[in-house]
Amino acid sequence: MATTTKSLSASQMAVRFGVQEKTARMFMQKVREAMKSSGDFPMKGIVNVDEYVVGGYQEGRPGRSYDSSKKKAVCAVELTDRGKVKRFYTFQIPDYSARSLRKMFDRHIDKEAKITTDKWKGYNPIANDYDLTQILSDKGANFKALHVMIHQVKSWIRTTYSWVSKKNINRYFDEFCYRINRSQSKDTIFNNLIKRMVKTDNITHREIICG
Repeated sequence: MATTTKSLSASQMAVRFGVQEKTARMFMQKVREAMKSSGDFPMKGIVNVDEYVVGGYQEGRPGRSYDSSKKKAVCAVELTDRGKVKRFYTFQIPDYSARSLRKMFDRHIDKEAKITTDKWKGYNPIANDYDLTQILSDKGANFKALHVMIHQVKSWIRTTYSWVSKKNINRYFDEFCYRINRSQSKDTIFNNLIKRMVKTDNITHREIICG
């Protein structure tokens, strides 16, 4: 889950280690809890923010649709001066309101960061508290690195797990972000994860299921 590019599904994990699929799934969810960001190191410098949906196509409900059954999410990427990805965070939100979008800013973005978003009205109130510039997305052309990351996380969930419930999707997002944010630290990522697992508070199966 930490050292491969795409991780494994619970069924693949069960076969590899000779355990029941339910056992593998429960253990993997515990690992994902340890992968959750502490939020102690907010993104600085150049940051792009956007919102997106995860789920199949629904006729008549493209993109940012409120009545869609797709899972809504917000994401942010920290870029180098050359436009390369340094860090990426994403999590589920109930809607596209300023209140929901602001959670990303408060959890993961430094007040001094230079933030760029699209023209969605939900970002307007947030601009009062952050150094935020709004520009046209131009179908993603103005946010190339961010949209590559969105494509990667959606493709990873679709091809590895086929489908993830709204109740658990944040855990899968945490796994993806943990692996991406430590992609330059392949030599220490496994050791780091084991330490996190040891230090993480105990979580019962009931807590995982009821999430």
